[in-house]
Amino acid sequence: MPNARPGLDIVHDGHRIRLKWHRLRLSLDCPLFSAETMAEGFRFGASMELDLRVRGDGGFVVLHDSDLEGETTGYGPVCKADAATIRTLSMKSSGTTPILSEDLAGLMQTAHPEALLQFDMKDDLKTIGEKGLDHLARTFAGLGRFMIVSGADLDLIEAMKTRLPDAQRGIDPTNKLLALLRQKGPSAVEEVLRADCLGPTEPQMIYLSWPLILEAHAAGLDLIGLCHSLDKTVDAWTFNMVDRNKGFSQDEWLRFSMLMSLRPDQITTDEAPATEHAWLARYGP
Repeated sequence: MPNARPGLDIVHDGHRIRLKWHRLRLSLDCPLFSAETMAEGFRFGASMELDLRVRGDGGFVVLHDSDLEGETTGYGPVCKADAATIRTLSMKSSGTTPILSEDLAGLMQTAHPEALLQFDMKDDLKTIGEKGLDHLARTFAGLGRFMIVSGADLDLIEAMKTRLPDAQRGIDPTNKLLALLRQKGPSAVEEVLRADCLGPTEPQMIYLSWPLILEAHAAGLDLIGLCHSLDKTVDAWTFNMVDRNKGFSQDEWLRFSMLMSLRPDQITTDEAPATEHAWLARYGP
């Protein structure tokens, strides 16, 4: 499908690599978690990512920090605030009202068939509890085809198998794999990643930092190829150019082109249109 707007994907050697809009923005100087950007992404079929925090009433709000004062005009723990309270607040970056999970569900009703929204869960299963799980299952029933749920708590991701069975699941073993690579070498990394891919979360997507992917490749281990052999897709996060107006520096180009040659399925970036433009300027359509 040809791009209706820039910043959706790059096709390289016949392989489509999606550009995921990190924290719902198209450039680093845009506000975080923009409902306007999300609506645009749903219209064009973009891959996007947002962070979710559980509220005191069991619902969720699109925020990264555990305290309201980090990103909003409010104060106190997010997990103690209800929807009515949060609707009176504003995002510091944009002045708009924080996005609630109920708002998300409404926007997703008319999403493009290729739209995919990553719910990066910032709370663990204990904090979310049965009330939160029930809210997710009820609010997003029938919308799982547009969702991929990820988080650090693997018990939470496993619980999503029954609560939202039509949603994809993702895991991010980057930190432990990077430590293993440097302490025990590529064989240990391969063993652990294989176990994670085949583990009880049954993930469809594996999130790996692009520096880890390139460091493992230099050590002789193709992490993306391993995941593909196990029928998993790979998101390489988070690649941003230092100067989007100038495009890739020579060092950035060497790293990005190497990453592209390893055939990730998706690259997370805060600069999706600029990244696509910089690639085309170097490589051509």
